[in-house]
Parts: sequence; structure tokens; C-alpha cells
Amino acid sequence: MKTLVTYSSLTGNTKKVAEAVASAIPGSELHPIDQSPDPSGYDLILAGFWVDRGEADRKTKEFLGKLQGKAVGFFFTLGAYPDSAHADDVARVTGELIERGQNEPMGSFRCQGKVDPALLGRMKKSLPPDHPHARMTEERKARLTEAAKHPNDKDLEGARAFALEAFERAGGGGR
Repeated sequence: MKTLVTYSSLTGNTKKVAEAVASAIPGSELHPIDQSPDPSGYDLILAGFWVDRGEADRKTKEFLGKLQGKAVGFFFTLGAYPDSAHADDVARVTGELIERGQNEPMGSFRCQGKVDPALLGRMKKSLPPDHPHARMTEERKARLTEAAKHPNDKDLEGARAFALEAFERAGGGGR
């Protein structure tokens, strides 16, 4: 089964997860999303992205929006907790995008990751002082401190398990 693992990464978090995903599937091809080959020649596509304003970054949305009739799984990194309502919303919106192309969903994986410090600075400067992303509350400080510890070995193990499950679901692994 020909498998493409593609990703968009701002801080290196998603790239690290993509490398773990690709390592779990023998013979898979790993490419940054803006250098990905034509997806038509692949049986399974696993796309990774960083979360931008509650959804996949622009490059990934464009890539996923062009897929038609493929087996597609996705993974993403975000500064919020992976079990948060925010992460649930990202997964839902991305799943809907994939299904619009009559693609077969192969599951998803979410991983907390460090937030680009430049982005935090831009939010503080450009947003009104009462906006939640402009304020550094104790809760937010704790979440960002935790996010800086990810992806860790346990996260990468989870990414590999996700990849194997998607591969098997798509008919790989000798089934």
C-alpha cells in the first residue's frame, strides 16, 4: 500500500510527529506539505498540521480540500490540551473538510506542542487587552509551560500507534 505522510510545521512540533508517523509504516513517503507529490498515486494519506485560529493552517486546508476519494487520516499539534474542547473542534472541522471530498476517514491524532513565542508576542500586541489570547493568566501560563514539554516520547509512541491503526484500517498490513 502506497502511503504519503505530509505535514506543515511552524515550530518543528508537527514535523517531529510526522517523522514518528512515517517511521511506523514501512515504505511510506514523508514530505513537507508544500513539497508533497501528487496525491493521486497514493492509497493512504496521513496529513499533519499545526493549528492556526482553530483549524488547520492554510497550506494544509488547501491540500486537504483538493483530495477526492482517498483514505485520509490526520494529526495535529496545538498549544491547548489535546483533550480540550478546542482540540475537539479542530478535529471536527478537519474531519468535515476531509469528508467533503468523499474521502474515507482513517482517524486522527492530536498532540500538544510548544507555541511559537513570536506568535504569542504578536497576539499580545495586536489583540485588545481584555481578549483571552492577549492576557497571560496563571492557567494560560501553566498550559504553555506544559505545551513546551511536547511532543515527548509518549506522544510519539501514540503517533506511531495512530499510523499503524490508520494503515490497517485502509487495508494495509497484509489484510
